Amino acid sequence: MIKLTPSLLAADLLNLGREVEQMTKNGIDRLHFDVMDAHFVPNLSFGPAFCKAIHKQFPALKLDAHLMMDNPEQYLDTFLDAGASSIIVHREVLHDPDIMVRKIHEKGALAGLSIKPATPVKALLHWLDETDVVLIMTVEPGFGGQKLMRSQIEKISLLRREGYQGVIAVDGGVTLENAPLLKDAGANWLIMGTSYFRAEDPALVARKIGEMQ
Repeated sequence: MIKLTPSLLAADLLNLGREVEQMTKNGIDRLHFDVMDAHFVPNLSFGPAFCKAIHKQFPALKLDAHLMMDNPEQYLDTFLDAGASSIIVHREVLHDPDIMVRKIHEKGALAGLSIKPATPVKALLHWLDETDVVLIMTVEPGFGGQKLMRSQIEKISLLRREGYQGVIAVDGGVTLENAPLLKDAGANWLIMGTSYFRAEDPALVARKIGEMQ
């Protein structure tokens, strides 16, 4: 099933409550929560208090915390306690993903691994059986509004050929125009920032993605 997961990074933060409320009215039940530490990626974004505030206001909304950080292990419990329903960490910073995946599962959340464009799929293969979500970055992480690198779509197809049955999320430059290519390759979650929150008609975007089932 294809799910649209808007990325908080592109929302109007001065009117966030209204933005998220409208998002839920458009039938969307997941929000991508970008956590950047200004070290692993060249930007600084949201902390766990922000996650907790959104969860308190919208308890039915699923929050996918994407930890683009050098030391995600220090923040797992904090984000899970703040209401994150899934935690996605980068393979590039993990020596042993098993420990982190196990800890996330013990808290009852979905565990995900992500890779940047330069990281090959083979870096994930050993952990696919334990991983609920694989997030393929189709841009260099750190900033919104970038154009999708089409060379990364093959990673989605490769994961499916390897037999991966879990969720494949795609983050970076996802639009209505390239969404069918991502779906056909095997993606489940389409993470949209600018293409959703700054669209002329976000409700239309949500409806078009819903019609792709």
